Amino acid sequence: MITKRIIPCLDVKNGRVVKGVNFEGLNDVSSPVELAKYYSENGADELVFYDITASSDGRKIFTDILTETAKSVFIPMTVGGGINTLEDFDRVLKCGADKVSVNSGAIRNPALIYEAAKRYGDQCVVLSVDVKRVDGVFRVFAKGGRENTGMEAIEWIRRGVESGAGEIVVNSIDTDGVKGGFDLEMLDAVCRVVSVPVIASGGAGKIEDFITLFNTLPKVDAGLAASIFHFGEVRIRDLKERMAAAGISARL
Repeated sequence: MITKRIIPCLDVKNGRVVKGVNFEGLNDVSSPVELAKYYSENGADELVFYDITASSDGRKIFTDILTETAKSVFIPMTVGGGINTLEDFDRVLKCGADKVSVNSGAIRNPALIYEAAKRYGDQCVVLSVDVKRVDGVFRVFAKGGRENTGMEAIEWIRRGVESGAGEIVVNSIDTDGVKGGFDLEMLDAVCRVVSVPVIASGGAGKIEDFITLFNTLPKVDAGLAASIFHFGEVRIRDLKERMAAAGISARL
């Protein structure tokens, strides 16, 4: 049985971790370096860092914070935000990232996925997709969920994997920060068309939401969450113990 991963997500804006609802109304949480260190020491399997305004602001990602974090964190780190070129991949990897997440940059230039996978390997390229229902259709959104691209999400994800993405993060804008559970319908649709690891993001409100996710969709490899971990509503060790008790493989 494949061990399911639990991944805290650190959305960083102006050097601080923030969290909102449906990608809006951002609130200050903590120092990203201190929070990352805490999670590394308390059972997280990986960390995801997003510089959430890098793409919309048209600037480079926070390499100083990333370099400092890498010195004290010893679990895999995926980093995204403002990744538009192979040079951006190179810069982030040299700062200590294990994987690079691309979203808006791949929408602008789909060849970036293939080129990055060819240079750094599929395992290094994570396609992060912000998805929202529009008139009953899963649509891809860009620039931190602010811009509807008009693209159908499931087909875009399938094409991304064909191009070389080694992992998919599915961010449901509809459930983000609402804490009503993961978007099982959306995740199921993704799992049906790809064979690479799928990470569920958006909607976790309690431990049972992770249990339901992994029991309902065994193909989902990991659960990603932010506010419930940041604000101490769920402790990762407690979550993993409950997962193990429910017969779901977890690294304890």
